[in-house]
Amino acid sequence: MPATHPRQQVDTRQRILDVAERLVQSRGFKGFSYADVAAELGITKASLHYHFPGKAELGEALIVRYGARFMDALEELDGRVSDPRAKLEGYAGLYAGVLRGKRMCLCGILAAEYETLPPPMRAAVVRFFDENEVWLARVLAQGRSDATLSFDGSPSEAAQAIISGLEGAMLVARPYDDLARFQSAAARLLSGLST
Repeated sequence: MPATHPRQQVDTRQRILDVAERLVQSRGFKGFSYADVAAELGITKASLHYHFPGKAELGEALIVRYGARFMDALEELDGRVSDPRAKLEGYAGLYAGVLRGKRMCLCGILAAEYETLPPPMRAAVVRFFDENEVWLARVLAQGRSDATLSFDGSPSEAAQAIISGLEGAMLVARPYDDLARFQSAAARLLSGLST
């Protein structure tokens, strides 16, 4: 049996995650199987089980990776944009980019299946939304402080409304295959925060 190199293992693991992420974002977690991933990658199900012993472990790894990439995108946005309003527009743009690719927010689609998910996946989904709320609340507090944004309630409450609004707008735009529908809803949502 040929030796497997660590680099090949990492590449295979990443390829598995890439395919599984796309399948979850387009079909939902219950809508794909290890056989789907194995067939697409041309590997055995045993190889999948080597990297991820079960679907729950694969699901949790997907959320962790997706959340890390999303937070990296927010950090990058912080680094290049100082205006809170522009940061919120950039945030909505992340959602639009996912929808443009004919996908849903990974954690949004998993939230729809929340009750059927294993506990570690549930916790990871909640953590994703919590981290987003913290970032948004900070941006909103900055905007209130410098009088570029206006909203009722606390920054945390406004952050929850933004996430809920964007996730809902994605969900409703999806059956219409209409990015403009999402963008219009997002623009209206954010315009309500203008001073």
